Amino acid sequence: MRSSRWQAHGNTYLVTEEGPLDPEDVRANAGGSDGILDVRATGDDWLEIAIWNPDGSRAEMSGNGTRIAARWLAARTGAATVTVRVGPREVYARMIDDVLVEQDMGEVVVGKPEQVAGVTLVTVDVGNPHAVVDGDPRELERIGPLLEVHERFPNRTNVQIGRRAGGGIEARVWERGVGETASSGSSAVAVAAAFSFAYGRPSGEPTVVHFPGGDLVVRFEAGRALLTGPAARVEAG
Repeated sequence: MRSSRWQAHGNTYLVTEEGPLDPEDVRANAGGSDGILDVRATGDDWLEIAIWNPDGSRAEMSGNGTRIAARWLAARTGAATVTVRVGPREVYARMIDDVLVEQDMGEVVVGKPEQVAGVTLVTVDVGNPHAVVDGDPRELERIGPLLEVHERFPNRTNVQIGRRAGGGIEARVWERGVGETASSGSSAVAVAAAFSFAYGRPSGEPTVVHFPGGDLVVRFEAGRALLTGPAARVEAG
């Protein structure tokens, strides 16, 4: 399968136009990446993708994945703005410079704190499901796999554990169908939303989410989440 390898704070995706792929194709070709972006159609400033996890399951949304897809197309066409279509949802991306991209991730739905398997969490819908825990990120290896497959989440869920630190939020991510990843764009939005609207009060200021792979910045404007972070090509596949 011909592809190019891209990364966003250590979250690595392969981008390919060889599809449409199926689960067997994905499992055979993921090659240690965090997933495959299956490009289905393109224009000068838009593209449609399917997002695959390495285990062959589909992801409804990925902040880092859609940012990589936007940067991939911009490198090809020179577009300053790119619309990325993933299923019924569209992400609008604006190239800030040669690395940074600002994305309009759309509306976010934040639940109320609840108890699941003895863990207090907040569910957040960013176009894909998240369970955000206010706690010690070192607990991720225990809590992440526990919540991912809990019956509360029949389609499984992404899990984040975060705590306020260093003027932002320190967090780690357990991605559904992947395991722990260095960074996640939709997780950054989920963490910022949970800590702004469920675990605290919104300040109106951007929230910096500190992941092991690097920082992502989230702000909320008119009910929509805006996410800023990097994306870059690392090698040909």
